[in-house]
Amino acid sequence: MKVIFLYYIQEADKPSILFKLFNIVQLEGDKIILPIDGEKEMPGKKAQKMVKKTKKILAKTISKRIVMSEKIQRQEEYVNMLHILDLDIVQGRWLFEVLSCKVLDYVLEQKEWKKEEVSISILINDLTENTVANIRQMAKEYKRVNIVTNHRERFKKIEKQILEEDGIMITVGNNKKKGISKSQMILNIDFPCELINQYRIYEEAIIVNIRGNVKINQKRFNGITINDYEITFENAEGFDYDKTTKYKACKLYEAQINKKQPFQEIMKQIEKDKVKITKLIGINTEI
Repeated sequence: MKVIFLYYIQEADKPSILFKLFNIVQLEGDKIILPIDGEKEMPGKKAQKMVKKTKKILAKTISKRIVMSEKIQRQEEYVNMLHILDLDIVQGRWLFEVLSCKVLDYVLEQKEWKKEEVSISILINDLTENTVANIRQMAKEYKRVNIVTNHRERFKKIEKQILEEDGIMITVGNNKKKGISKSQMILNIDFPCELINQYRIYEEAIIVNIRGNVKINQKRFNGITINDYEITFENAEGFDYDKTTKYKACKLYEAQINKKQPFQEIMKQIEKDKVKITKLIGINTEI
């Protein structure tokens, strides 16, 4: 029996009436196929049955890691119930953070801005190895890098380390009136909606929300809020047809990465696979 470490959950192309009537969930290799076409949201009772059968399949394996197709992702009740289970659900957010520098490069290319003329603010409270590596890279390339955080002491160490090792100045603070009021680009790593809206934001700023969707409620804000993204990568054809048409490429790519590798090794693999940002998706707009 083949050991599968990752399962893909998707809708059926043409679910039979019998499968739909008796809620028959199919397992084909690494794909869990629900007897729905994905066009309409499942009623609550049906969603519960689908979750129960999905759980039963996964209980027989050593895998707790899943990727959902875009149509399944829109099945709100089913997805919410899956989140209650102890599963590693690939959402593409981890990769979004890893690709932060490429995301900013993409914005600059589309806007025809120069790095040496652009100020960046990074909103962050939770420090990770990936984030530190990206901050160091940004500090080398941009006019000004400003970290806004509720944990100033923790980030002051990073500020000192970058200055001593790279000879580059970054600023760390938490001034709600001035902290991000002049930043053309704001990389929001983990500030929730309630927190970011406490700050005075530059009216024309481009805000990239890495770990979750955020809406800016300030009346004078006329900038762009990015909540999602898409990529291409060189070996995408290695997946079967269903996966390349039903799933977002960023989720497919994240699912195959060993996240326990050092950041530099992850970036080497990303460069080797020629991962490229193709779209940034905002509220009522795209870049």
